[in-house]
Amino acid sequence: MDRLTALQVFRRVAELNSFAQAGRSLGLSPAAISKNIAELEAHLGVRLINRTTRRMALTHEGKLYLEQVTYGLDALAEADQSLCLVKAAPSGTLRVSAPMTVTLTRLSTAIPEFLSRYPDLKLDLHLDDRRVDIIREGFDLAIRGSDNLEDSSLIARKLAVMPHVLCAAPSYFEKHGRPQTPAGLKSLNHVRFSLSGHADTWEFSKDGHTQRIVVDARYSVSSSLAVRDALHAGFGVSLMPRPYVEDDLASGQLQSALDDWTTVETTLYAVYPSRQHVAPKIRALLDFLVETFTSP
Repeated sequence: MDRLTALQVFRRVAELNSFAQAGRSLGLSPAAISKNIAELEAHLGVRLINRTTRRMALTHEGKLYLEQVTYGLDALAEADQSLCLVKAAPSGTLRVSAPMTVTLTRLSTAIPEFLSRYPDLKLDLHLDDRRVDIIREGFDLAIRGSDNLEDSSLIARKLAVMPHVLCAAPSYFEKHGRPQTPAGLKSLNHVRFSLSGHADTWEFSKDGHTQRIVVDARYSVSSSLAVRDALHAGFGVSLMPRPYVEDDLASGQLQSALDDWTTVETTLYAVYPSRQHVAPKIRALLDFLVETFTSP
């Protein structure tokens, strides 16, 4: 028995006081109407309708049951309608996890514009450089930076590619010398971003040859902003995503080295649980993120 269909049939029969009219209303044959009522009564173990060839009437139990069935079916209809409204426009609370440095350098100034576009939407943004479990922790979407995105059941949408640059303060290079080859890094202080996929080895390539430098850091830290602060203070060198230090390089507060060597890059992704039935609030944010990260 299809329980929901049987309840709808029972309600329509009671409202129209007719098996035949209920069948026409629901697009079901008289036999199907009778079968649904009979199966519902068998399931409940009570008689809901007294009927003869000429007339029908609800039993006492049928009247009590109709009241509850009507309430339940109306509640289901309201629930369906509420989802239709949600599907129509972004609304509700959007829980997002994003790396702190990416957000503060590329995204946070654009957030007010995003929320202005969708007045019925609330954003709960968690800044965390660790890789969260978005399913277990209840996030709608997460922004992740990865050299190689691991296989998973999550859907990933590419946002941007961030090339890296080896850099330090001018005062540090003046005191310790600017490396001309990756091997020259071995004698310098390394500042290590501990959550990076290349935290332990820095890789450089030129003319088909690759050199890997083991990172021997006196200072390891789980924030790229803290790495940048250490570079500003003239503590050492680090391999940084260029967008994080673009303004510092332009102003001369930091200087790059080994510019004739290519090195790693990090790709930013927006990841979310499923490609099917994507909520409007998630779709709106995805489109906005692509727009934000691809704009000059």
